[in-house]
Amino acid sequence: MEWNPQTLQFLSECFLNTLSPAPEPRRRAESSLSEAADSPNFGLVVLRLVAEPAVDEQIRQSAAVNFKNHLRLRWALEDSSILEPEKEQIKTLIVPLMLGATPKIQSQLSEALAIIGNHDFPRAWPTLLPELVASLQNASQANDYTSINGILGTADSIFGKFRTQSHSNDLWIDLKYCLDNFAAPLLEIFLKTASLIDAAATAAPPPPAANLRKLFESQKLCCSLFYSLNFQELPEFFEDHMREWMTEFRKYLTTSYPSLEGSGPDGLALVDELRASVCENISHYMKKYEEEFKGFLNDFALAVWTLLGNVSQSTSRDQLAVTAIKFLTTVSTSVHHTLFAADGIIPQICQGIVIPNVRLREDDEELFEMNHIEYIRRDMEGSDVDTRRRIACELLKGIATHYGDAVKSIVSGQIQSLLSSFAANPAGNWKDKDCAIFLVVSLSTKKAGTSYVSPDLVNVQSFFESVIVPELQSQDVNGYPMLKAGALKFFTMFRTQISKHVALNFLPDLVRFLAAESNVVHSYAASCIEKLLLVKDEGGIARYSSADISPIFPMLMNNLFSALKLPESEENQYVMKCITRVLGVADIQLDVARICIEGLGSLLSEVCKNPKNPIFNHYLFESVAILVKRASERDPSLVSVFETSLFPRLEIILSNDVTEFFPYTFQLLALLVELNRPPIPPIYMQIFEILLSPDSWKRASNVPALVRLLQAFLQKAPNEISQGDKLTKVLGIFDTLIQSSSTSEQGFYVLNTVIESLPYDVIKPYISHIWAAIFRELQKRRPIKLLKSLLIFISLFLVKHGSSNVIDTMNAVQPDIFSAILTQFWIPNLKHIAGKIELKLTAVASTRLICESPVLLDPAASVSWGKMVDSIVTLLSRQEQDRVEDETDMPDIAEKVGYTDTFVRLHNAGKNVEDPLQDIRDPREFFVASLSQLCARSPGRYSKVISENVDPENQTALLQLCNTYKLSLV
Repeated sequence: MEWNPQTLQFLSECFLNTLSPAPEPRRRAESSLSEAADSPNFGLVVLRLVAEPAVDEQIRQSAAVNFKNHLRLRWALEDSSILEPEKEQIKTLIVPLMLGATPKIQSQLSEALAIIGNHDFPRAWPTLLPELVASLQNASQANDYTSINGILGTADSIFGKFRTQSHSNDLWIDLKYCLDNFAAPLLEIFLKTASLIDAAATAAPPPPAANLRKLFESQKLCCSLFYSLNFQELPEFFEDHMREWMTEFRKYLTTSYPSLEGSGPDGLALVDELRASVCENISHYMKKYEEEFKGFLNDFALAVWTLLGNVSQSTSRDQLAVTAIKFLTTVSTSVHHTLFAADGIIPQICQGIVIPNVRLREDDEELFEMNHIEYIRRDMEGSDVDTRRRIACELLKGIATHYGDAVKSIVSGQIQSLLSSFAANPAGNWKDKDCAIFLVVSLSTKKAGTSYVSPDLVNVQSFFESVIVPELQSQDVNGYPMLKAGALKFFTMFRTQISKHVALNFLPDLVRFLAAESNVVHSYAASCIEKLLLVKDEGGIARYSSADISPIFPMLMNNLFSALKLPESEENQYVMKCITRVLGVADIQLDVARICIEGLGSLLSEVCKNPKNPIFNHYLFESVAILVKRASERDPSLVSVFETSLFPRLEIILSNDVTEFFPYTFQLLALLVELNRPPIPPIYMQIFEILLSPDSWKRASNVPALVRLLQAFLQKAPNEISQGDKLTKVLGIFDTLIQSSSTSEQGFYVLNTVIESLPYDVIKPYISHIWAAIFRELQKRRPIKLLKSLLIFISLFLVKHGSSNVIDTMNAVQPDIFSAILTQFWIPNLKHIAGKIELKLTAVASTRLICESPVLLDPAASVSWGKMVDSIVTLLSRQEQDRVEDETDMPDIAEKVGYTDTFVRLHNAGKNVEDPLQDIRDPREFFVASLSQLCARSPGRYSKVISENVDPENQTALLQLCNTYKLSLV
């Protein structure tokens, strides 16, 4: 693409139309730009448009955004349309253009520059840092803080990698280069700006806030650069100039700036951001460079302590409060903890810092009422580690590291005082009780798994009965909702320590709270029930059974479904997760099953209209799956009931192209196919025809679910699939899947099910085509995943149809190829097999090969025979912890669950894993017994082969196996 008036006109119109509210011109413009982006010099031309002063600011800003995104997508690609000459021109132009741009364009170009820098700097862009330093010095001489801050911001983006990348020689070289060239100029501009701030602070009259704003922004950027350059290690330059940095740092913590702080919320926020950055830097020094920093510690501890006393409870000052408390927490766990040893310090911390920051604020109450999702995310899900409430408790935990008895004594007394205050005036002092509960919960420590232990502040059982139970028994589920939420949270966290008979007494109360108007309260009630049902006692036995929830089951399900009708809880993921868990435990009768499937089906119809909450939707489908599976296994007549309810809804998903739900739909259909008794109803064979269409397989996220459905058909309708050209199409799907590294494993799942489900006479005409497809892929690529899949397939084929059929059909495709497969792939890769059934299958198949196959028993194959024995011993003698065991519990679905390009497995619609060798109990015993019988038939022959070809360590392991099963190889 050339830079000329026509190009300028074309691009200007395109960028203008991308801002159009009308969809049609916007889409046309985006399409034109996307097509043009493949042209060489496109990025350079767009950058020149950004630099064109005659072009409208909006168009230039849109172009700057496009330029940044263009670089993000293409700069680092090996086959990028951005060629080296264009790259060099962009690097030449971008720095001066960024420095002269307006703030909005400057920020976009700064990000673009950082994208280039992350890939090219410093080796492929040695001129960048000298250019930035020279520009910084020129801007400093001119007091041009717009340019200064642009340069510092750019450097901050580039140096950010020193915080995120792990140690390496290349990183050290890059860091040294940056320190050598930038550390001194950074200190110079930091000190100059500090002197300008000092002058402004004492000037009369004080300068306008706008003048100070740029200076404080500059210092904040300097603090961020300081953190990046000091992150990996303490550089010599910064150690030599530590006093200069620390003197200014302390000044910002102890000095007020009325003209800026009093200019409005933004002014105070800017000063607080600088102070917070200082606290981050001194916390970092305290953690990593304690010895060098200790001379400044007392002054900073006093400064931070004093600062915290002056920080209001306003939410706008939370960041400063949190970073300041974090610094004191770091000090409390260090060797300099004696700062807290003086009389009265710990009580002062508790009363002056902890309690004020733990008490509920109006902002907390507003968040509770107006944004329950965010409140729960912070409070229940642990993302509140950077909130005042949680970090204040972390400070207490830190001090308790060395002064545990003193902390416990003071906090216990404080808790009793808060509870007494509540008892004296419950209506007026309910926040005191909330504060007491929060202290007990937040100071608990998490053990392995999900249980919590109280730090001896209170007796959990006693505290539960005296403090929590009155809230649970309150008949008014809507009164003091934050207090109710705190009580439910306590019950949830200490559920393992509350005895079963006590917890069961209050299960009906939890069910009542599902009807609370507060979204947080009924969400916490649902979460508490769900977590209770997960509790396991010794031996992994579930504490609560179907018998425990049976008396309340109808009311529980009614209240759970009713909670989903409350305002803003239509897609409440905590309620839906609870439904899933309850259905997994309960004894589901026919009448309840009918009600539940209609309730779930109705919800399914609604979410199909506009899928919004992927976590809710996942647990909705899990609920359907577990209901269908458990109820149908108990009463097979329910399958038709479920089909009647679900088929219309699943048809809507498929016909309306609700692609987000396609994988779930296919998994549910697979479950329904498996629950039917052959012959399966004709409607399923109509679905099977759709399944065979190549279009169904184009979306990657559908493939695992489609394979799951195809496996179900192969198992339940083998006769139907054997007719016509259906099997040809199934094997065509296998062939297509194994050609891609991302789906090759899925292709073998299909093939394995064909081998398992269909008679040998049916598959025999296709065997040569199957081997040819596999050999073709082995010639192209040999990733370990493909080789493991191959070994499992061969093993399954061998145990089902014998070693002769395996060897003969292979060699029919290509003479003597079996020998090559054995030596190049089977023997070297057998040790990589994992999974209980897979290990058993491959070990038994390998054993049968060496003990039954004439090819391997031929003396000419003795070396291969010995190497195979060595591989089998390696496989069978691995430690138990090296093996992958099957999942037992339904896993939690992380917040990142989404739909776009991912497949999410329904745990409760999973394929039942069947052992093809149920008659063989122990593969190790089978191996040793088979080998012993073989050796007995030819005394001395095989022991010699073993001594010559089996690794000495494996010979010892083989001897141990023989001793275990009292067998001999002599």
